[in-house]
Amino acid sequence: MFAVYADSFSADDPLSGLVVGERPDPEPPEGWTTVTVEAASLNHHDLWSLRGVGLRQEALPMILGCDAAGYDEDGNEVVVHAVISEPGWVGDETLDPKRSLLSERFQGTFADKVMVPRGNVVPKPASLSFEEAACLPTAWLTAYRMLFVQGGLKPGDTVLVQGAGGGVATALISLGRAGGLKVLATSRDERKRERALQLGAHEVFESGARLPVRVDAVMETVGKATWSHSIRSLRLGGKIVISGTTSGPDVADAELTRVFFLQLQIIGSTMGTRGDLASLVTMLDATGVRPLIDRVLPMTEAREGFAAMAAGEQFGKIVFTR
Repeated sequence: MFAVYADSFSADDPLSGLVVGERPDPEPPEGWTTVTVEAASLNHHDLWSLRGVGLRQEALPMILGCDAAGYDEDGNEVVVHAVISEPGWVGDETLDPKRSLLSERFQGTFADKVMVPRGNVVPKPASLSFEEAACLPTAWLTAYRMLFVQGGLKPGDTVLVQGAGGGVATALISLGRAGGLKVLATSRDERKRERALQLGAHEVFESGARLPVRVDAVMETVGKATWSHSIRSLRLGGKIVISGTTSGPDVADAELTRVFFLQLQIIGSTMGTRGDLASLVTMLDATGVRPLIDRVLPMTEAREGFAAMAAGEQFGKIVFTR
């Protein structure tokens, strides 16, 4: 079958290990099923995999991709949940210490077909296109869990989204607005600030700018470049929910004095559960909110999408189709 996969790693030139070609068809074990992929979306995780982060040499060649929407073996339209827990695990899949994502231990979604445990498919409503649904399992699921599960935010709360532009950040803005939050957003790029307003942000600011109010929560995916600003933007007892560090994890000053003196909360968040994904799909079906798609490319042109992400050119999700 056709697939987009990693054949080698390079920290300096990650695209050098990207191959567009043929791989064997999946042979699902007992309890697993095969999904015919109609659309799949690109994440930073895929780029990091090409750099050798989270992917072992002995696992190569590895089909990349965590997100997909398509048809199950009975012809039903489904969305794929990318978190694979151990067979005996009960409860929140994200807390399974042996969990993995598609494209880490198991072949990913950038292919004609992907195999997953039967419990890892969620019905896709007819109101969502395959391209829209393919954006949900990583970036949008991460954003949903950050805001409403780990963040526990409720209508009327004020939230700051750092680094508007990426898939998670744009999802945070759209979902936050739909959930009744007052949404503030930052970006170094004036064009991206304007797009954030169009998405639903109430106010936008240049990165690092002093805000007119202290916020209830900050959604942090940038890390090193924005950490101090995030801490200083919080009200007493406020919280940072962090799910990524695209600018690096090493901060010069963790602002620990402010953390304890202002009784701030720092909460980690990773992906989401199958139940979270089902709730997210229902929310989009009910509200009409849709993922922002930067571009749709045939899977044969996947290299173009990877290059755009590596250069930071996208605003929203990059989607591959069959």
